[in-house]
Amino acid sequence: MESTTDATEPAVAIRGVVKVFGAGTDEALTAIDGIDLTIAPGEFVSLIGPSGCGKSTLLRLIADLLPLTGGEISVFGKSAEAGRVDQDYGMAFQSAGLFDWRTVAANIELPLELMGWSKADRRARSAEMLELVKLPEFGDRYPWQLSGGMQQRVAIARALAFRPRLLLMDEPFGALDEMTREHMQNELLAIVADLDTTVVFVTHSIPEAAFLSDRVVVLSPRPGRIHSIVDVPMQARTAELREHSEFFKTATEIREALRAVEATIPSAGAPEPSPSTGEAAE
Repeated sequence: MESTTDATEPAVAIRGVVKVFGAGTDEALTAIDGIDLTIAPGEFVSLIGPSGCGKSTLLRLIADLLPLTGGEISVFGKSAEAGRVDQDYGMAFQSAGLFDWRTVAANIELPLELMGWSKADRRARSAEMLELVKLPEFGDRYPWQLSGGMQQRVAIARALAFRPRLLLMDEPFGALDEMTREHMQNELLAIVADLDTTVVFVTHSIPEAAFLSDRVVVLSPRPGRIHSIVDVPMQARTAELREHSEFFKTATEIREALRAVEATIPSAGAPEPSPSTGEAAE
């Protein structure tokens, strides 16, 4: 039931990826264009950039939840579609997406139930995951009885219940207050280290990217392209790291890359070039 990581293959390989919504119509919109990126097994890579740059779109392309317009994506050496079918990845979103009528344990067990695991195996795994996210006494509670941070821990436990080799996360802590967010960041790092999971993480937060990541991919405005990649040298990611000079140095490097990206965005009041003449349109 569980996968083992083949270290000889990249966890994710993205080659010349293009995504156009409404391709072939007058309203065609190029969301991302010419993305090339390789992510190693066990690596934590964050995607950051201005709103609308295609971060979430790229995540969904990796997950095979959207069709590619061009290029190719492989997950552990096979197509993104095969990775989805083989259940090589789990996903977590900003909204926990738990079912209120199912207990916490039953929510965690849902993907295992869909995969045909026996009731005994499902119960054993949900208990193991509740221990991992430090909620062992909440298995018989319902989501509405938990705080927002606790619900997100359950969502992460559900995404990791079948021990996927890859975890795709789309701003999972965006709706949390700052203290809960920092706590959840610490918990996430401990969990993925324990499971040796590769993570692709979408965020708008510079400190979050600097704290969590091995690399931070900075995307340009639409159409999204890779503007730069910031390597994060820190190894021991503990709560104290947020007060370390290396952390501030990395956050500054990410911030400067984002400022360079934002400098390319036209001002809100600036006239658009006329498609026919190249002059300012009225």
